[in-house]
Amino acid sequence: MSNTEPSEACDLAIVGAGAAGLATAIFAAGAATQSGRTRIVLLDGARSIGAKILVSGGGRCNVTHDTVTPKDFFGNRRIIKNILAAFSIDDTVAWFDSLGVALKREETGKLFPVTDRARTVLDALLARCRALGVDLRADHRVTAVERSGPSGGGFLLRHRCGTLRAATVVLATGGRSIPKSGSDGFGYALARGLGHSVTPTTPALVPLILHDTMFHASLSGLSQEVELISVVDGKRVDRRRGSLLWTHFGISGPVVMDASRFWTLAQEQERSADLYGNFFPGDTQEQVREWLLGATLTNPRRTAAKTLGQRLPARFAEALCRYAACDPQQALAQVPQSDRQRLLSALTVLRFPVTGHRGWNHAEVTAGGVPLEEINYRSMESKVVPGLYLVGEILDCDGRIGGFNFHWAWATGSVAGRAAATRFT
Repeated sequence: MSNTEPSEACDLAIVGAGAAGLATAIFAAGAATQSGRTRIVLLDGARSIGAKILVSGGGRCNVTHDTVTPKDFFGNRRIIKNILAAFSIDDTVAWFDSLGVALKREETGKLFPVTDRARTVLDALLARCRALGVDLRADHRVTAVERSGPSGGGFLLRHRCGTLRAATVVLATGGRSIPKSGSDGFGYALARGLGHSVTPTTPALVPLILHDTMFHASLSGLSQEVELISVVDGKRVDRRRGSLLWTHFGISGPVVMDASRFWTLAQEQERSADLYGNFFPGDTQEQVREWLLGATLTNPRRTAAKTLGQRLPARFAEALCRYAACDPQQALAQVPQSDRQRLLSALTVLRFPVTGHRGWNHAEVTAGGVPLEEINYRSMESKVVPGLYLVGEILDCDGRIGGFNFHWAWATGSVAGRAAATRFT
């Protein structure tokens, strides 16, 4: 079959069968069922649909969080607020229940399927698509999306197996994170080709690599509560508290993943970026100084490492003492004043020598993308191209860790699906 002539036509073509694409298909098909003539085709470049869903949440798929607000996302929060309002947590839970997926809440506020299996979520989404008559096509990578004519009249999609004419198109191609799942960033080229702009994209929710002069390798596997401060061009841009995980290459864990976007974006923009840690989260340096003084007076013979070990993991306490050039086995009362001050600084404003990040293969989401200002938040329709909709990670919106990016996929998919269905019903 020639790739130069349209081989078939449909009412709605969705490019990308990840979380946002599947949600869009379900809501569009559900809203259009009464017409009985609607044809929805879902095209995905991967041979197996839903790879990113299956690996998410450690294979359990953290579908959302019990509280979702615009502050949990980065991007135009005024627009984000309006989109989130269209699909609440209650709506999400009810929707999954209608798919046959019961959810449970964990202490962190994360919502998972009660089966603790991501496969449960993917199978339910695929089953509903099939039940609604959605034409699912894996291994159909779209290489181009073109407008059929200057006066509208639909789109022509070129894909690996031929061509497809569609009255309406949804771009749900994802970003650049975990490219082996199919989201390799090509969707941005499709969006640009149709007239959209794309802000710089960088990995977000990604582990950070530290210089080998740091002691991270000796603590690999240890996690602890910290406060991280991100500084860009000398100005504090973020402060957050959470669990840090030491690894053989550097640092990871929820708080690091959340803070990573500030470092990666600064690097992309060729701006200076620094990351600092306070290992007594919630305490000021003066409060920590007073605690150290009190602990020293109470037990002057106790070593520096054992004194710190009262509030910090023992392995970390000893490693930090050595990093700060303070003998961990020396009684803290005998540690010179200059050494105590250096130790105090390391405890409360330790600069992490970040040299890089783990890359797209380890990033959970993409920061940057098509500006939200270029879409109508009431419908997710492009303001640039009538009949074109954009959903999910392709947009310039990224959430913190904890199910927020999946919620963005469901919310944008629900808005776009319902709105797109009105064009052909």
